[in-house]
Amino acid sequence: MAEFPSIDTDLLRTFAAIADHGGFTRAADVVNRTQSAVSMQMKRLEEDVLQCALFQREGRNVTLTAEGVVLLGYARRILKLHSEVFNTLRQPHMVGTVKIGSPDDYVMRFLPGVLARFAQDYPLINVEVHCEPSANLLQRNDLDLSIVTREPGSEVGQILRQERFVWMVAQGFSPHEQATLPLAMFNTDCFCRTWACNALDVMGRAYRVAYTSASLAAINAVVSTGLAVTAQLESLLTPDLRVIGEEEHLPRLPSASIVLLRNPNSTASPIIECFAQYIVDGFKS
Repeated sequence: MAEFPSIDTDLLRTFAAIADHGGFTRAADVVNRTQSAVSMQMKRLEEDVLQCALFQREGRNVTLTAEGVVLLGYARRILKLHSEVFNTLRQPHMVGTVKIGSPDDYVMRFLPGVLARFAQDYPLINVEVHCEPSANLLQRNDLDLSIVTREPGSEVGQILRQERFVWMVAQGFSPHEQATLPLAMFNTDCFCRTWACNALDVMGRAYRVAYTSASLAAINAVVSTGLAVTAQLESLLTPDLRVIGEEEHLPRLPSASIVLLRNPNSTASPIIECFAQYIVDGFKS
């Protein structure tokens, strides 16, 4: 049987980071190496180990060759298995279930990356995600962790991030041309809806709540077609929407806090605390 050189998992991890982040510079930050070190790693992988080109370089832009695309699939599988071996044998207690509650807007924006990284590092932990509005989550006592939105001054728990609410509209939509401003808002008891309506009342701006839904995806679908305006946290802005404000005769909105709550009735568990840290790190981006 032919013998082949071994592939260092550090090389594969750096290679995957370059593919995920679109370049050597950003990948260097992810793997905590200098750009020159990353370049040397990839030169070694291409010339000494695999003896084929993995990247097409055009100035600062880097794309994968056909061989690079093939390697990326193998690299992800190898790195996943590598993590499973260490986590299973070195941390056998990291097996079980963690229950988390979150409004669906945070599930869409922040949790995909958190869940992907956590699953890669701890494949034997089952994560139950319950999507409900913040007001409902505050009433539940069966969840290990909850991510909720809180008004300034009422933060209880660990603050994940603070940011402002902004008005969002579709590209090309001109709210100042609307005699009565159509709004698309959550249909639950949500203080952001109250803030938006109160701010318009104070300004004396005519409006009507034309569309309501418990789903951010549904609200964004309405707004992106130019049927209404919405007010959401700035981090929830999607590429097909734009932020507007006082320059288009809309009032400035306050800021809010995204908070992580731990269930005081849950038994202390390294699984819960580990997942909580992944959430904290995920909300920094």
